[in-house]
Amino acid sequence: MDQSQAVAMFRKKFEMYKKIMDEKGEAKAWEELFKGYPERQKQNLGKFIDNASLAEGFSKGVEMYKQFGMEMQIVDISNRGMDGVLEIQRVCPVLTVSKEYGFEKPCHIICEMDVEATKEAFPGTSGEILARQADGACVCIFKYERKAK
Repeated sequence: MDQSQAVAMFRKKFEMYKKIMDEKGEAKAWEELFKGYPERQKQNLGKFIDNASLAEGFSKGVEMYKQFGMEMQIVDISNRGMDGVLEIQRVCPVLTVSKEYGFEKPCHIICEMDVEATKEAFPGTSGEILARQADGACVCIFKYERKAK
């Protein structure tokens, strides 16, 4: 998948979310788009992190995300018995796309859903968004942790 295909995928997600939200409300839109997401996340991310540290696994995805128009840096923050990683995104290809569908920020529909799917797909893994370009930060920063193996 290249950048234009990724942007088309994000557009479709915003379009679907907006349609369902307008018809059935915000909670139903989230619920419907979240269906199956943890399972897809387990399949897609699991091949990178199931038998590796989070930093090693996330690092394997840097080139793939680059094709989507993202510029990602991975920082290993493992410490005190925890396997931890910071995922730093310097480029967010969906900031302007979200506005086309009336959403000021893409974070709830894209990033928060991704973090929640990851937590559900990998029990014992925590995740949070520490910084958001949509809120004026220079980067987006995601933190994931789990007990070290």
